[in-house]
Amino acid sequence: MNTTWSRFNIASLVFGFAFLYLPIVLLIVYSFNESRLVTVWAGFSTKWYVSLFNNQSFIDAAWVTIRVGLVSATVATVLGTLGALAMTRYTRFRGRLLFSAMIYAPLVMPEVITGLSMLLLFVAIGFDRGIWTMTLAHITFSMCFVAVVVQSRLVTFDRSLEEAAMDLGATPVTTFFKVTLPVILPAVVSGWMLAFTLSLDDLVISSFTSGPGATTLPMRIYSQVRLGVTPEINAACTMLIAIVAVGVIIASIANKRREVQKARDEQAAARN
Repeated sequence: MNTTWSRFNIASLVFGFAFLYLPIVLLIVYSFNESRLVTVWAGFSTKWYVSLFNNQSFIDAAWVTIRVGLVSATVATVLGTLGALAMTRYTRFRGRLLFSAMIYAPLVMPEVITGLSMLLLFVAIGFDRGIWTMTLAHITFSMCFVAVVVQSRLVTFDRSLEEAAMDLGATPVTTFFKVTLPVILPAVVSGWMLAFTLSLDDLVISSFTSGPGATTLPMRIYSQVRLGVTPEINAACTMLIAIVAVGVIIASIANKRREVQKARDEQAAARN
């Protein structure tokens, strides 16, 4: 009986991963296809990557995507961290329920509603749509994800470390940067990466809040796909996958090294 369930679990796991990742693998493979037909393999070639880097519209869209992603992720990380601190450290203040609801609302709000509401706001205040409106919109919906990630780390934070630092004469600001921030830094970095990935991938909200000269790479890919999938699109998607994968690998390695260093420090403290 146990063997049967074990085989069933393994088969389910294999099928699940195949369902999720096989289309991505096929996309990557066919990005090196010699033929212009994306479903007919005609040999290995990298000409579509060369064509992609010579396509100025794709290059411009990629730069817009990166700029918006970096700025929005950085600002969202700062605001999300401050919001997480407010919800964790100040459990009783007037308007806390409304404050929490406003932070968590974008998590459950459909992107169409968020994009439309941001569009109506920018039209109402007379703010011309462009890179900055798109950046503000990305900050709005990604900030809540950072707040949730950082708050989950602050819940288990040992407040006695901060109290010890302030007893030794450290100011609250110094305590935050010298004690609190180094401890919650992995969560902050994870929140930044999540915000950057969400900005990099967003299509719906960007479509509502973009303007002339503010076309992101997902928007460019979507407009091209409507006319038919080409190997250049496969190459562009493969580049996006590679960027996200490299970021995840770097974060995993950094987190692993931090854990190893922490274990060494604990062992050294125990020996002393």
